Amino acid sequence: MGPTIIDGLPAHVLLVHFVVVLVPLAALLLILVACWPAARARLGVLVPLTAFTALVTVPLTTHSGEWLAQRSGDDPLIRRHADLGDQLLIWSAATFLLSAVWWALHSRRAGQWWRPRFAKIDTLSAHRAVSIVLAAVAVAVSVGSMVQVYRIGDSGARAAWHDRVADQSAADPAQR
Repeated sequence: MGPTIIDGLPAHVLLVHFVVVLVPLAALLLILVACWPAARARLGVLVPLTAFTALVTVPLTTHSGEWLAQRSGDDPLIRRHADLGDQLLIWSAATFLLSAVWWALHSRRAGQWWRPRFAKIDTLSAHRAVSIVLAAVAVAVSVGSMVQVYRIGDSGARAAWHDRVADQSAADPAQR
């Protein structure tokens, strides 16, 4: 599905940086356009494009992580990290879907295409309550995706470093 080794290094340790940056960035941009109309006008299609790029990087990263986990032995910390990583695809997909819907409902360009075809949706989207509910869902999904990225990163750091740091501090009397 994607690369497993890049320049002699496991691809996961390189690809994870894209996820750590793009998923929270897409989430923050979604919150921004959902809560601030001026940002909506300026950012436009950049928000769903960023969310789509984040969405694409998640399966590439999880695939390379699964490849790495198979070569790392049976460690419960690695299994937990992998389980949390698999859940990020849902959060990223929801972020992309909400950012695409938000853009389509509020973009002049997209509206020129769909408004004549879907008059009932145009009437519904004009209601303030629909915008408030959609904004609340966008904020909730965005916060959830950022929290999930944190949880994955924390579990990955624990899986990678738990035995190395503990062994090192026990062997080094200056650390006591």
